[in-house]
Amino acid sequence: MKTVLLIGDSIRLHYQPHVIKAFEGQANVWGPEENCQSSDVIWSNLDRWVISKRPDVVHLNCGLHDLRHDEGTTRALVPLNTYQANITSIFERVRGETTAELIWATITPIIEARHQAVRSSRRYERDVSTYNAVGVSVARRFGATINDLHTTVGEGGPEVLLKQDGLHFVEEGYALLGAKVADALRPFVFKG
Repeated sequence: MKTVLLIGDSIRLHYQPHVIKAFEGQANVWGPEENCQSSDVIWSNLDRWVISKRPDVVHLNCGLHDLRHDEGTTRALVPLNTYQANITSIFERVRGETTAELIWATITPIIEARHQAVRSSRRYERDVSTYNAVGVSVARRFGATINDLHTTVGEGGPEVLLKQDGLHFVEEGYALLGAKVADALRPFVFKG
């Protein structure tokens, strides 16, 4: 059976059980127990979470923590140029040190009004678009498959799929994301 790694933030933590169930008895699907958070955190833990596992497929996303503006700060936690450098380095190491197929997932939408009402940190949809453009550009440079979770949520209706915090999902949203991730993985899991 193939080994599939799911690397990503709290959104990944909640769609991961759906992906595990989709491949039960067909693939070993694993992801870190902890929230992988930002590209900085993934880069720092790449040996432990990815390289040492010798995966067949890596489904990777990050960005919601990178683009976060913490209270009292005027810039994103991980500025765009650092984000680009981080994910480029991540892709280089995964490509150079494993034989894994790479899938890059886009950052899911946020609903700013809901998010700002309940969080002291700030996230902006315009930043989601900018960070997504950079992530997709890097992924394409490395020949990675793009899994457009942002569009999936947009078409499914963020107003009904996102919780009141404007960031996380109701169960139907996580089920939708899990199905979309499983669909992206399937050609690689069953590849000869």
